[in-house]
This record gives sequence, C-alpha cells and structure tokens, in this order.
Amino acid sequence: MRVFIVIVFFLAFTQVSQAQWLTRPRVQNNQNFDKAPISWGYYLGFNSLDYNFDYIEQQEDVQVTRSIGFNVGLIGNLRLSEYVDLRTEPGLSFTRRDLMYAPDPRFDSEDDLLREVPATYIYVPLLLKFNTKRLNNVRPFVTVGVSTTINLSSNEKNPDDNFAGQFRTTTNPFFYEVGFGIDLYLPFFKFTPSIRGIFATSDELVRDNIANSPWTGNISKLSTRGIFLNFTFQ
Repeated sequence: MRVFIVIVFFLAFTQVSQAQWLTRPRVQNNQNFDKAPISWGYYLGFNSLDYNFDYIEQQEDVQVTRSIGFNVGLIGNLRLSEYVDLRTEPGLSFTRRDLMYAPDPRFDSEDDLLREVPATYIYVPLLLKFNTKRLNNVRPFVTVGVSTTINLSSNEKNPDDNFAGQFRTTTNPFFYEVGFGIDLYLPFFKFTPSIRGIFATSDELVRDNIANSPWTGNISKLSTRGIFLNFTFQ
C-alpha cells in the first residue's frame, strides 16, 4: 500500500509537470517569492508508521496494524542558492500502532497477544531541499535530511513492563528522510503537497525486566519506518 501511494503521487507530479511544459507560457504568480532569503509557513498532513523488527531467532513475525495519524507544524526555510534551500519543519505527529504476537505458552491469556502502542512525537527535522527550475507556476523538488523526535508516549522511564501491560520504547529515536514534492504558486500564497519516507536509525525497544520475556526477549532491534504526506502553506 505504501509503495502504491508513492507511485501514484509520483505519476501525478509527472503529469502536472509535463502539462506545464506543453502549454504556452503563463503569467507567473508570486514571481519574487523564492528570492526572499528566509520564508515561513505551516503544514498539515497525515502519517502512516510501521515497525521493522529484527529477531534473534527465527520465529513467527509480530504483526503490526497501522492507523492513519495526523501531523501539524511550522516551516522555516533558508535560501542557500537558486536551487537549494535549508529548512526545518518542527511539529507534532500523532499516531498509533497495534502489535499482535503469535500464541505462546508463556502468555497467560489472549489479551497478552495484543499491545497497543500510541505515540505523540515532537518532531524536529533538518532538510536540504533541491529545487528544479520553475515551470510557470510549478516547481518540483526533492528533499533529504535527518530528524530527531521526542516521543511523549514512550514510557521509557516507566518501571512497569509488558508483564504489567506496558509496552515501552525509547524517547529520542533518530531518523533519516527522503522525499519529493511540488511547489504550486497560487495568486496569494504557495501551496505544496509532498510525500516523505522516514527510517529510524536507532533501536527503539526498551526491553522487559525479565530477559526471556515473550514480548521483547527475541527482538534484537525495533525501529520505526513510515510515510508522511504533508500539505504546506507559505
């Protein structure tokens, strides 16, 4: 599903760009917008986050059920050159993942098979934005960068573990990111849809107090991966 969304988004961008190339020159909106050394804005969007598991021994995988989360934040953009910008997009991201474990004789009841993992992230990325040449009122771009988060729902310091019903993760995971989007210059502002993949570089799992825990004992690494779909207004 995630790959399908990326392909559809890319094809849509391609069609818009081709249409601009094939039409006659048009009056450009906000012609001087990109000449400002610093610009600001805000964004709203959606996310779909997953977990990637690495296991110590090969067993049945933990199944992850994702939900559609919500993003909101601000944008600060610094113009480095005609085609390169440095930007940050601090914001909040809300999401939830449900983990379903395979049956294990160590579980006391069926309720032990399910762990709900909500997350509220304070999200702080640092991105390089590589722009193409503006085509009338359209300008595609790609972004690469890194980010850190503060997970307000991590429960990293909570002494209760899965034996008390509490699945714990680290508070400060780190990510690398890659994405693409398209700037649309409207008469009174710039509107930008973009899509971005995020991939955690650190192990986010806080293991249970008992080493052979059926929830965490066989997991060597747990890391977030997912997609952000944002709509920016500047």
